[in-house]
Amino acid sequence: MTHRRQFVLSAAALAVAATLPFAAHAADAAKVGFVYVSPIGDAGWTYQHDLGRKELEKTLGGRIETRYVENVAEGADAERVIREFAASGSKIVFATSFGYMNYVERVARQFPNVTFLHATGYKSAKNFAPYNARFYEGRYLNGVIAGKMTKSNVLGYVGAFPIPEVLQGINAFTLGARSVNPNVEVRVIWANSWYDPGKEREAAMTLISQGADMLTHHTDSTATVQAAEEKGVYAFGYHSDMSKYAPKSQLTATTHHWGEFYARTVDAVLGGTWKPEGVWGGMKDGMIRLAPLNPAIPADVQAMVKELQGRITAGSLHPFTGPVLDQAGKERLAAGAVMDDATLGRMDYFVQGVGSRLPTAK
Repeated sequence: MTHRRQFVLSAAALAVAATLPFAAHAADAAKVGFVYVSPIGDAGWTYQHDLGRKELEKTLGGRIETRYVENVAEGADAERVIREFAASGSKIVFATSFGYMNYVERVARQFPNVTFLHATGYKSAKNFAPYNARFYEGRYLNGVIAGKMTKSNVLGYVGAFPIPEVLQGINAFTLGARSVNPNVEVRVIWANSWYDPGKEREAAMTLISQGADMLTHHTDSTATVQAAEEKGVYAFGYHSDMSKYAPKSQLTATTHHWGEFYARTVDAVLGGTWKPEGVWGGMKDGMIRLAPLNPAIPADVQAMVKELQGRITAGSLHPFTGPVLDQAGKERLAAGAVMDDATLGRMDYFVQGVGSRLPTAK
């Protein structure tokens, strides 16, 4: 049996098992399952979710036993793993990638007494709800830094798939950059994968060859920041702080923090108070943060970013405040209006300032 097919007992569960009879522990501890789309590693999307799982263990201790399966593709394999968790006694299952949504929905119908939570999706039912973080808040601030510091006015973005979550990030990054530098152009190359270090690196290198002196990515590996470090251009990490892979190049990173949400949600399910309500947390909730700012960022830019971050946290600044125009010049949001969550969730266009074109359906 390969490692990805193993159910891994949590450190908290093992610690309790060392002091209690196993049968008593198994009867008392609620099983919580996590499905991961990429390897855990030591940085990136899955790594941050696994940190959240460990924080959940620390908070709830012997009340729970967590298990995970990593590197599960978004397809029939995901449905099998999700179903295995439910069938083997998990009270709660967290499926941590967008492409798991329809499989979670299907399995949730078959196991009405199990609670399912799905990251970044939009569907829900009596025992099934989505959760997400406002990644675009950090992206906007990254864009401000990039707009202030670029010399070439070309910014590069490695994207996974053209879904609303990714488009929000690209557009927020562009709006932030153009708020301080209207001459900026953002170029996007799609990896067509959440995790493929080879494709991510190739895309980053291509963007650098096109003149990009600032890179960022919405993919799971550290390949983009490593390419930036190798070629001597700046970069912004994503999901987690990737500075150890790019100590000179990473200016900051948009980081995601799931632990408090996981602990609060599991506690509510165990206490019988959980309701199938979507959660979309941001900076004010502690779910989105910036990694430490690189000293290479000028002092005045650091001060500007901290001031803007304070306003986002306080709710007085929303990255998607009108006017917002798309590439064709069509007004998507009127001047002074703030984009609501439903509209954000349907985003299917690039804003002005993105030089690339969205893929067309074949």
